[in-house]
Amino acid sequence: MNSEKFCPKAVIFDMDGLMFDTERLTIPMWTTAALPFGYNVTEDVVMRLIGISAEKSRLILQEVYGDDFPYDKIREAFRELVLAEFEKNGVPKKPGLDILQEHLLRAKIPLAVATSTRCATAHLMLKKAGIFERFSAIVCGDEVKNGKPAPDIFLAAAQKLGQSPGFCVGFEDSIAGLRALHSAGIKSIFVKDLVQPPQDVLDTVWHSCGDLSQAVQLFDL
Repeated sequence: MNSEKFCPKAVIFDMDGLMFDTERLTIPMWTTAALPFGYNVTEDVVMRLIGISAEKSRLILQEVYGDDFPYDKIREAFRELVLAEFEKNGVPKKPGLDILQEHLLRAKIPLAVATSTRCATAHLMLKKAGIFERFSAIVCGDEVKNGKPAPDIFLAAAQKLGQSPGFCVGFEDSIAGLRALHSAGIKSIFVKDLVQPPQDVLDTVWHSCGDLSQAVQLFDL
């Protein structure tokens, strides 16, 4: 990690587990969604899906539960459970999110979202949380060919913001996301949620923070 401050020209945020405290909430919903189809999708398997694309998730679940695993039907059932929860109780924001983003916006730093979640769900969540209008660009998992850990989604976000990757900073909580940022040539900030990355991934990280508000002091604005 580098201790030097940096003045980014743009900042890119992951969504689930980073801006929103949704991973803990939704992981059990995979089990609930799968049971009517005769599958017991366990937490340890769902943990492997954090931060990756829908298609990579499909491959993991079919590897574990067989080629006949009805991924699309179970994923849609899962999505309905998630949306019902957010409709009832709102989208829980992570500590420090508002402090950090308002600080960046006051400094006129444009913000983007780069999430593996598909567009319809991501846009709904951002609007439910009241932060949709903060972002100059939003890139979702169903808009890129290769999901995280490929760099495509972060490169697309930087391009939409009109900035070179080297002038951007990206926030992530997942192993796949941190690898994607490194591959994209974007300085990464790791904020831990459920997963502790291995040392080789942490070695690529520009900074780690306990919560999003701690990142305010990293920027020379």
